[in-house]
Amino acid sequence: MTDKTYNVLFLCTGNSARSILAESILTKEGGGRFQAFSAGSQPKGEVNPHALKELQALGYPATGYSSKSWDVFAEPGAPQMDFIFTVCDSAHGEACPVWTGHPMTAHWGVEDPAAVVGSEAEIQRAFATAARFLKNRIMAFVSLPLSSIDRLALETKLSQIGAMEGTTRTPGKMA
Repeated sequence: MTDKTYNVLFLCTGNSARSILAESILTKEGGGRFQAFSAGSQPKGEVNPHALKELQALGYPATGYSSKSWDVFAEPGAPQMDFIFTVCDSAHGEACPVWTGHPMTAHWGVEDPAAVVGSEAEIQRAFATAARFLKNRIMAFVSLPLSSIDRLALETKLSQIGAMEGTTRTPGKMA
C-alpha cells in the first residue's frame, strides 16, 4: 500500500463553476489521498456564487477558490499532476499546455450550470445536477485501486467514469 498523494487538476474553460465544484468535492471525498486543483483556459476571474452556494449546501468546502488560468500549472515549480480531467467540452477540444510528468487524462464532460438562464430555482437545480454528476464520477475515481492497477486498465476505467450518467458526450463521438 502506498501513502502517495495524487495531484488532480480539473479543467474547464471559465474555471468558475464545474471545475470548482469538482475541486471541492475531491478535496473532501479524497480523504487526504488527493490534492485537488482547478483551472481554466479562459478564466472568468471569479467563482460563480451559485457554485459556492451549492458546495455549502452539500457540506463541501466553499472558500478559498479562485478562477485562474491553466498556465499557472504549466509553470516551473507548479505541482506535477498525476491526473487531469476536463469537465467541459470546450476545454476538452482546446490545445492544452504541455504537462510535465505525463499525467493520465480523461474527459468527464458535464453540462454547464452557469449557462442556465431562468429562475433562481432553475439555476440552483442546474448547479445541484452538475454537482451530483461530478460527485458520482469522483466517488468512482476515489474507489479505484490506483496503486495496484496497470496504466491501460486505469485509462479504460477513467474513460468509463467519464461516460457515466450526465455525460455531455454523444454516442459515437470521439473523446
